[in-house]
Amino acid sequence: MHVKLLIDEIVRQTTVLIAQLSTAAGIRAPLSHLADQVFVELARELEAQGVRRTVVADMFGLALRSYQLKFQRLSETPRPHTSLWQDIHRELSGGARTKAELQATLRSAEATDVTTVLNDLVGSGIAYVSGRGASAVYGLTSEADRKRLSRLDEQQAVAHLLWQMVATGRGNSREGLMSQLDVDPETFEQALGSLLADGRVREQGTDLSAESLDIPVGSELGWEAAVSDHFRAVATAIAAKLRYGRSERGDKIGGATFTFTVHEQHPAAQRVFGLLERMRGELETLWAEVSTYNQKSPPPEDAPKVTFYFGQNVTSAAQDVTTEPDV
Repeated sequence: MHVKLLIDEIVRQTTVLIAQLSTAAGIRAPLSHLADQVFVELARELEAQGVRRTVVADMFGLALRSYQLKFQRLSETPRPHTSLWQDIHRELSGGARTKAELQATLRSAEATDVTTVLNDLVGSGIAYVSGRGASAVYGLTSEADRKRLSRLDEQQAVAHLLWQMVATGRGNSREGLMSQLDVDPETFEQALGSLLADGRVREQGTDLSAESLDIPVGSELGWEAAVSDHFRAVATAIAAKLRYGRSERGDKIGGATFTFTVHEQHPAAQRVFGLLERMRGELETLWAEVSTYNQKSPPPEDAPKVTFYFGQNVTSAAQDVTTEPDV
């Protein structure tokens, strides 16, 4: 098995996904920490799997001492919370500003960088500009301020991610959750508070728990958690399958991918295009049945959890257009 080729392809596909996510809804998410984050988390996971530190260092092409110093430095360095894009948006959210006023406030930023970010904000419709030259005034459009980048939207997005992390076992304490999210403490507490208030998450002592994660189809909020949950399900299932070996009929762990080439006049077209709707309906019915039974007869704490994932994508070769998978 050409593992290196497989890793290279997975990295390429993942970077495409990250690029799409980093510009979703017009936002420009900060990426400066990404390479360092990948190094630290990959190193931790390799060591957690029992790979000796000297071998891990060699896998990264580093001498042991260099690897240890780099790991220590990056582990102790706090992640940057904002980018220049976010800083300028924050300033404009307080009212319209001229470029000179922004430059005076953001002293560490280069004038050319400020201009680039302002042009991007205006070009994406998030901000407007009135006037020309040095007297030009920049401000946020009401739509962006109200719908896209409000603090309430951020809080709700964080709440759904926290819910997903607790429900899937990625964190069962405030400290454990906070260490995995790059958000300020106030937003974290407000988001967690909303989950505790409506019962989606329960807290007993220092332990947090959630029986289930349910984000309705078509919901405008929580799509981040839905994408994270789907991606995690796929990745963990593939990793588990690699440990168990080749596939066999009757497997409880694994997956399959089928690609159908059909057209509107194809006799099976509607059945193929309707796969997502039919599968989702069947699974929602089964999930409701299992949840209802578990509420009446709570399962034991060590009961196995079955995560079933699926998705559908349609690509038009003629127009080279891809519709995003619904997850």
